[in-house]
Amino acid sequence: MKGLCLACFLLAFVLQVVLGTHDVYIVTMEGDPVVSYRGGVEGFPATAVDLDEEMEITSESVVSYSLHLQRHHEKLLDSLFVAGTYEKLYSYHHLINGFAVHMTSLQADFLRKAPGVKYVERDTKIQKLTIHTPQFLGLTTGVWPTGGGFDRAGEDVVIGFVDSGIYPQHPSFSTHKTDPYGPVPHYKGKCEIDPVSRRSFCNGKIVGAQHFAKAAIAAGAFDPDVEFASPLDGDGHGSHTAAIAAGNNGIPVRMHGYEFGKASGMAPRARIAVYKVLYRLFGGYVSDVVAAIDQAVQDGVDILNLSVGPNSPPTATRTTFLNPFDAALLSAVKAGVFVAQAAGNGGPFPKTLVSFSPWITTVAAGVDDRRYKNHLILGNGKLLPGLGVSPATHGNKSFGLISATDALLGSSTTKYSALDCQRPELLNKRKVQGKILLCGYSYNYISGTASIKKVSQTARSLGAAGFVVAVESSYPGTKFDPVPVNIPGILITDVSRTKDLIDYYNSSTTRDWAGRATVFQATVGIADGLAPTLFNSAPQVALFSSRGPDVKDFSFQDADVLKPDILAPGNLIWAAWAPNGTDEANYAGMFLS
Repeated sequence: MKGLCLACFLLAFVLQVVLGTHDVYIVTMEGDPVVSYRGGVEGFPATAVDLDEEMEITSESVVSYSLHLQRHHEKLLDSLFVAGTYEKLYSYHHLINGFAVHMTSLQADFLRKAPGVKYVERDTKIQKLTIHTPQFLGLTTGVWPTGGGFDRAGEDVVIGFVDSGIYPQHPSFSTHKTDPYGPVPHYKGKCEIDPVSRRSFCNGKIVGAQHFAKAAIAAGAFDPDVEFASPLDGDGHGSHTAAIAAGNNGIPVRMHGYEFGKASGMAPRARIAVYKVLYRLFGGYVSDVVAAIDQAVQDGVDILNLSVGPNSPPTATRTTFLNPFDAALLSAVKAGVFVAQAAGNGGPFPKTLVSFSPWITTVAAGVDDRRYKNHLILGNGKLLPGLGVSPATHGNKSFGLISATDALLGSSTTKYSALDCQRPELLNKRKVQGKILLCGYSYNYISGTASIKKVSQTARSLGAAGFVVAVESSYPGTKFDPVPVNIPGILITDVSRTKDLIDYYNSSTTRDWAGRATVFQATVGIADGLAPTLFNSAPQVALFSSRGPDVKDFSFQDADVLKPDILAPGNLIWAAWAPNGTDEANYAGMFLS
């Protein structure tokens, strides 16, 4: 009977291992990685070098010790689990000693008790945290001249971008109108080939391009019909950050037929090495990011730019500094790489930053002195201030105003509602055509399911003369940014101003006994919002930028570390974008430079 019970237990264990839900786990092992190994394992000489020395990654000692760690990882898994019940995704050996594996929670519990294993953590998701700027920062009269001018600033420096990839065809990364780029002997990274065009992603300006998605694929998040299985940027964020830091100088900024000046990277001659870990629909996974960072340092980047971060402090390690991501960054710094990471976009609340490491530079997002303001002219003479990077209404004239509610097919008996104008098929084109469409700002805009860009598309498809989006309720902590559009449009952010607008509209609209609008007499005009106003003011911390102090664990206890470290422009920056991007080239988010 006891034997039967034991057999049942073993059968249940095997079924749990084989049929149980699989997740990706990051395993940290005892023993030093390549960058910090100073000997002690028989048959393997030390590989660590001093900060002023360059590690030769192809040397016999580095290669043999790397293989030793990799084989040890494989041997451990083979000794514990049946082949086919798990999948090892990565071996980390340069910056941390560990690996990423796709397995069940039962296997993870078993692995935690194995000799030589320090930590086993379930993988978590990460997210993206993201022309006048060079002049605003004083680069044209300060750093650029001392570095040989804008045409030499950043020469032979390789910046590694761990982000959403790159759109290499953008002029910010072109080599057609720049001085030839020579080789960079210290960089050993590779360039993937575009599976569609069969061309390399590199061109001399871009010196490396790789993508990392094994964890995303194992987790079932990667959709090959939507995402690019290559370094090609399907989001826009990676191209944006790369152009801000290292894009060519003097690139015309054109959108919707209008020019907004010329853009430049902060170090226009720096080289770009791409390590894609972020994807359009789901973001990314820590195990893919650690693999990218590990590879970037092996390749020889001088700087790591991380506009990515976790959603919250890690739950599995005792402190925020011991998780694999931050441990990898510590080793990167030990290897002589300067690491900059965005603080996060969780402001204005305290303890919201997601860049925890004391050993790296955490960058807060600043607002520069440029504002894109606009105003709405009501037919009763009132001027309502708002935001809108758009042209003025045709001939600077006023046009009839109609609310989206009154334009609903089948009509409506409600005087006004926060209809967000995302679905043109619900509106009567005959009523809207030639008028200004009045839309409401709902929570959908905050959650990301509605956008000003979509409103402009709706208005344009209905033949509207323009649009107004009015914020009727306050949303504490919400930031409102002007979005470039190709028809007259404005966002009224002040709730009291919205009330003035709605009162004017309702008092100028005649309705029948059922409340249906029959005569529209309200008129409005939209001013020209294409030109920015420069205030010559000092930079300010952006409302959305994450605040410190740093936290030491998931309970949000203070870590006695002041963060962020520095402030850099991080809001409404004109820079490169990808055609498949999810937003606009004037990106309202965090970046590093």
